[in-house]
Amino acid sequence: MLISLQIENFALVDQLDLEFGTGLNVLTGETGAGKSIILDALDAALGGKVTSRAVRTGAERATIEATFDLDPALIHWLSEQQIELVDDMTLVCSRELTANRGNVRSRSRVNGVLVNKQQMESLRERLLEITAQGQTLQLGQTAIQRDWLDGFGGSAVIEQRDRVSKLYASTQQALQTLEKKRQFEQQRLQQLDLFEYQAKELRSANLHDPDELTQLQQEHQRLGHAVELQQQSYQVYQALYQNDRGSHACADLLGEAEHTLTDMIRYDEQLQPILDMVLEAMAQVEEAGRQINAYGESLETDPERLQEVEERIAQLKQICRKYGPTLAEAIAYSESLQKQLEDLTGGAQSVEELEQIYQEQLAALTEACAQLTTLRQKAAQNLEALLVRELKPLAMDKVQFNVGIDSVAPSAFGADRITFRFSPNPGEPLQPLAETASGGEMSRFLLALKACFSQVDSVGSMVFDEIDVGVSGRVTQAIAEKLHQLSQRHQILCVTHQPIVAAMADHHYRVAKEVIDSAGEGTPAKRKRGKGKAAEADPEPTEVSPKDELRTVVRVIPLNEQQRREELAQLAGGKSDQKAIEFADSLLDEAAKARLAHLPQLTKTAAKSASRSKTARLPR
Repeated sequence: MLISLQIENFALVDQLDLEFGTGLNVLTGETGAGKSIILDALDAALGGKVTSRAVRTGAERATIEATFDLDPALIHWLSEQQIELVDDMTLVCSRELTANRGNVRSRSRVNGVLVNKQQMESLRERLLEITAQGQTLQLGQTAIQRDWLDGFGGSAVIEQRDRVSKLYASTQQALQTLEKKRQFEQQRLQQLDLFEYQAKELRSANLHDPDELTQLQQEHQRLGHAVELQQQSYQVYQALYQNDRGSHACADLLGEAEHTLTDMIRYDEQLQPILDMVLEAMAQVEEAGRQINAYGESLETDPERLQEVEERIAQLKQICRKYGPTLAEAIAYSESLQKQLEDLTGGAQSVEELEQIYQEQLAALTEACAQLTTLRQKAAQNLEALLVRELKPLAMDKVQFNVGIDSVAPSAFGADRITFRFSPNPGEPLQPLAETASGGEMSRFLLALKACFSQVDSVGSMVFDEIDVGVSGRVTQAIAEKLHQLSQRHQILCVTHQPIVAAMADHHYRVAKEVIDSAGEGTPAKRKRGKGKAAEADPEPTEVSPKDELRTVVRVIPLNEQQRREELAQLAGGKSDQKAIEFADSLLDEAAKARLAHLPQLTKTAAKSASRSKTARLPR
């Protein structure tokens, strides 16, 4: 149960401390007074979506703190999350919002411990159920109807749907793998033909040495100039060693130098090193002459070899153009090509094998969907009976309701299309809810649906934002009594404009906007602060401040008996004269009688509900 709500700098709220009680808590006020802001703050405290506008203009930070009673299930949850209990054995959910350049950053805490979004969502399901304005529009959506039916079916349905979801994901994965394999198979055959042609061409080229092309080009130069090289080598030989034209060769000149130096050493031994160098030079010249002579004699013109070299060079250059640009890169490509051929012809799963895997997955999915359908059919029967019973007190005693379960292709949610079929009038056929029900009927249907779930749900607090919209008269009275019945099992917070509903409240709060002096002077409404104490209006406003110092704020006042009579009179007729007050008194008297009339039955129903274990809750 929600004990208190503290808000600071949230939307139009500057500072607000509220305490809530058991039973039916009602918030009333003029349209646009800010009633929904209070519910938005409660939603934000439990991890709801917020925007930068949630932070009050002029403030840098907003904080919301909601305090709840603890029960054994919540204590167990705190233990699982390793969050310690506070001294007063309550559960405190807080959220801090910081505005920054049009964006908002937030941090959520439970009992002072930072928690993530998933933890907050898990906790929220155990604390609060919010039925917001416009949720009746969701009643016509088949996906929402499916989720509601599954929620009503309890853990067995939810767990089976989870299994279906996992099987559907694995089946889709198997199908994608199969389709990809089929597409790849065609591409593989085309690629295989190309790779085999390339591999054959590269194998026939007999590539091994990355320097082969360079060596062949050098050989080609030598073979192409063999005659010229023979002539030039003979000329070098004559210049070095033996000259047939009468001039001295290099070896002859070095011999003369040797003879002269030998004579000179007889007189000066310091010339010995020079003689040694001449002797060494003479030996190198003679060796060079012999080698150049041997080179020249080895040279032969070989046209056949020259042609072979030219053909090999042409082949290698063609290979380099296609697979290179260098011979080394062509050789590397040839090696990688062999690996790709192995992959294309290797032992990967065949199309047939993947087809079998897919069919097995599809069969398992189909079986799981069938089991889910069976569970949904059982849940649908229970929901149909219970919902009709809950609708009858809401001035819909002739209503017919049916949950249609039609077969569709398997998906992550099963193989069923869920349709709520509805007929409010005898003799009229069942039609989809969205096509048949009026706005008022939608509101009552949603309230009855919530009542069905409240009997199998252990959530402590339920919030209704104008669930009575679009109805009047006897129907309003029926909704008021239904809300009070729900408040015997759960704490109810309800925003309403209906005096009949407000009269049934155990705790009544008035929400209003107030203009204050932001500078702290000339405030038309002064308030006392303190934990659990709401604002008290000052009946004597003072002078008005300058326009740029005025701010609008939302105030929430818990009403005493006299204030409540006046508020009901205002709701009923827009004024609080004597006749309106008398009408308000009559509403309060009728509400008291209705509560007493339902009390024995409610006590019995509550006892039955307490003995029933939790199986599900209505999705938001």
